[in-house]
Amino acid sequence: MAVKDSPTGWVNEHIQKYVETGGAEGHEWRPGVFTLLLTTKGRKSGEMRRTALIYQRAGDDYVVVASQGGKPQHPSWYLNLAADPVVDVQVEADKFQARARTAGPDERDRLWKLMNEVWPSYADYQKKTDREIPVVVLEPIKG
Repeated sequence: MAVKDSPTGWVNEHIQKYVETGGAEGHEWRPGVFTLLLTTKGRKSGEMRRTALIYQRAGDDYVVVASQGGKPQHPSWYLNLAADPVVDVQVEADKFQARARTAGPDERDRLWKLMNEVWPSYADYQKKTDREIPVVVLEPIKG
């Protein structure tokens, strides 16, 4: 099935470079800031949709933030994974399936701090919105 990439211009360009180079270009988005590609199944369309997200490792898991720059609504990719938590992930050239889940309160605090260390703007995004910005854990599916 064909994958639709983010319609946001600069994100789309980032994804294309990432895919074309197996992450050699795009994995390190800015100095010390690394990205992965997340593909979710559209909850309404059923289409596969891909976006690039800043991530951090937490043990064997990958952590991402559904910030959408502090907009009042959750990003589409987050709504998609809430409907179908099995997602495709690419980190550099490594591609795998993962099960996505929203971090619970205690875990969220720890992971929120972890993510803010690499991207301090998340704290500013949280101030712009009344919604609690979700922290998402991507657990690779073994086997």
